[in-house]
Amino acid sequence: MLSAAVAKSFAGFQLDVELNCEPGLTVLFGPSGAGKTLTLNSIAGLVRPDAGRILLGGEILFDAQRGVHLPARLRGVGYVFQNDAVFPHMTVEENLLFPLARMGAIERWRRCHALLEAFHLTPLASRDPRGLSGGEKQRVAIARALAASPRLLLLDEPARGLDAELRADLYWILGRVLEEYRIPILLVTHDRDESFRLGERLVIYRGGKIVQQGSAEAIFAAPRDAAVARLLGYGNVFPATIEHLDPGAGISRLRAGHVTLAVDYLPGRLRNDRVEFCIPPHAVRIGPAAENQVIADLVSEARLPSSVRLTFHIADLGDLDCEVSREKYAELGLSSSRRAALALPRAAIHVFEKGNA
Repeated sequence: MLSAAVAKSFAGFQLDVELNCEPGLTVLFGPSGAGKTLTLNSIAGLVRPDAGRILLGGEILFDAQRGVHLPARLRGVGYVFQNDAVFPHMTVEENLLFPLARMGAIERWRRCHALLEAFHLTPLASRDPRGLSGGEKQRVAIARALAASPRLLLLDEPARGLDAELRADLYWILGRVLEEYRIPILLVTHDRDESFRLGERLVIYRGGKIVQQGSAEAIFAAPRDAAVARLLGYGNVFPATIEHLDPGAGISRLRAGHVTLAVDYLPGRLRNDRVEFCIPPHAVRIGPAAENQVIADLVSEARLPSSVRLTFHIADLGDLDCEVSREKYAELGLSSSRRAALALPRAAIHVFEKGNA
């Protein structure tokens, strides 16, 4: 278990975060410059926080009040940097042997070759890393980070710069790591699809703070605010005014342009309050509805690997994205000039305070 509370002022930037990570993969997700890498560097011991406390498996790695700051080499932390940081003057085998210097010769050799085999690096053992592909270098870097059996693994954008095939290879390797090493793993990314594909748990960063954390599914189902919704790729975020509140029926109504929408009751709000609302593209339904029906014009379509992203324009509201399966798209028979009825299910609409963008 990793428990970290870290505050650090760095080059005019203020980081102030607190997170607890159990064994498994936790993704630190957010825009560049949000403080994700600074968090990793603080945990690894490469940066000394101004305040806070970091514990790993009950051992204190850092405690500002007690003046404890364990050196990086004694923390039992494996770290894979953005630029893979493979030693260019060593062969692949020598890279893996390097962190095993304190082991006996036989044990050291066995550990190294077990890693070479596990990460499909045996044919590359005598190679100069400068001649390896980006994906091969990342495999070497991850294997080396795991060589000394760390209690924690940190990965800073390991897929950065890799093409789709090499990313798939890397994701396979990470899957193997998760199966064989029940340790906390923190992975930094600002790639939304990657975060949802890999993360058992998601931590959303913005401006040096953690704004939401939990399972990827829970966060996507209920983003904390409009900014998180946009970060998750919702796109469908609109301003509105509260027009009606009915606590008895458990319903509120929003007015956005000429559109009136029923939403779940909004406790603590008043009529005429300005808010924002969003709805995920996959939740928008095409076809007549008894509630929250709007008429829209199809303006564009984009074919994705297993679905089609449709963009509709709603007068006085703006563009609304809708994502449907390829099969459903074929059934609809839509063309780029066709008008359609859309349904915005009440349960899928999230309402936020105005200004959380």
